[in-house]
Amino acid sequence: MSEANVQYKPGKQPDPREHRMIFRNVDRDDWDPSIDRYLAEGGYDDLRKAIGMDPKAVTAEVKASGLRGRGGAGFPTGVKWGFIPPNNTKPVYLIANADESEPGTFKDRYILHQDPHQLIEGMVITAWAVGAHLAYIYIREEFPEAARIVEKALDQAREKSFLGNNILGSGFDLEIHVHRGAGAYICGEETGLIESIEGKRPYPRIKPPYFPAALGLWMCPTIVNNVESLCHVKHIIGMGGDQYAKLGTPRNTGTRILCVSGDVKKPGYYELEVGKTTMGELLNEICAGPRDGRKFKAVIPGGSSAKILRTDESFTIKCPLDRDEHEYGFFDIPLDFDSLAACGSMAGSGGVIVLDDSRPIPWVLNNLNHFYAHESCGQCTPCREGVMWMRKISDRIDAGEATPGDVDILESVARQIDGRTICAFGEAASWPVEAIIEKFRDELIAATSGDNPGKPHNAEAEAQRRYLQPA
Repeated sequence: MSEANVQYKPGKQPDPREHRMIFRNVDRDDWDPSIDRYLAEGGYDDLRKAIGMDPKAVTAEVKASGLRGRGGAGFPTGVKWGFIPPNNTKPVYLIANADESEPGTFKDRYILHQDPHQLIEGMVITAWAVGAHLAYIYIREEFPEAARIVEKALDQAREKSFLGNNILGSGFDLEIHVHRGAGAYICGEETGLIESIEGKRPYPRIKPPYFPAALGLWMCPTIVNNVESLCHVKHIIGMGGDQYAKLGTPRNTGTRILCVSGDVKKPGYYELEVGKTTMGELLNEICAGPRDGRKFKAVIPGGSSAKILRTDESFTIKCPLDRDEHEYGFFDIPLDFDSLAACGSMAGSGGVIVLDDSRPIPWVLNNLNHFYAHESCGQCTPCREGVMWMRKISDRIDAGEATPGDVDILESVARQIDGRTICAFGEAASWPVEAIIEKFRDELIAATSGDNPGKPHNAEAEAQRRYLQPA
């Protein structure tokens, strides 16, 4: 079916600037997640093509495409596959990370709910490429309907010989299981996720030596990819790596699903070619601008763990093509991995959280600190203790009970977490605090008062001292 004939539900029509590939079937008026509907529009044709290729040739196509992981780190997918030791004799495992626990991100759930066979096809192609015969889809506890839909889709794929023994008569065997999480943010981290599948407390592993591609699930080579990343694999095989690389921009190829939430007139999901759209075009045109009577104040561009950017900032960015430096205002920033990193933040999971001038920064800071204090796994002391301290201090700032010095203490605590933990949760919790203090210190100081010296501290100390009083 041509793109012109695809009909979407009322109010769900794509913006003309979108390039629907992964989300082509999301919110379609004439679509359902059954395998028959998927097959009617060429579903699993790309798997047939891949099975006829040498596994190394499949990996080569993914490398040629320039695909970078869509889960947060933006690491080249094909390169990641190549980290499996060449002399490996152990079983290889594949895991689809469908935990999607980063606040502000809501893309993978649409794929699970409405187009599960796209994910399954991408996983079977990936398993063929890396030599995996057992795979898992790790779905967060909060997605019970998604788990039911995916289980049904897996059964349908087995019935049609796209999964199980001797797939499409190729002699290749693969089984995929759904593994339900228990609602922990830390399970989005790949080694914590692996520990969870093994039935353990999801404490992330230290890297090195525990890089999953070498020492992953049950100490065997394991590839962990995001749901969106695995879906891209299907399309790369379908169109070829070189053709896929023409989408987007150099070093930032393909399309990216951006999840826009917060203070815009048209929040939602938008699939755009990477780097072909600026922040201003996304917010002011595609999302129709700020709410009436309001102005944009700040944006968190890659999920809650990304560093906040002020909308009145300017940046000096070195172009990867000509290596020259260029000045950009906030609204001129290209939405790609490298440009956002050069601006001091990151593309992350694609969750674009927009704040207008009605949002008090102390409240924003406290909201984030409460989340990370709740989600710390507790393995590392700087994180376990530090996130609680940050939450207590931001509680005081938000309540107007802090002193100006508390802002400096908060910054000090954040910097003592940053870089001192086993996994990236330490940075996820501390970077937002560091960035907010750097960019909005004046607003935080204005919420404090020199007339509050030690007041909240004394109240806490008094509560503690009651245990020291003689009976």
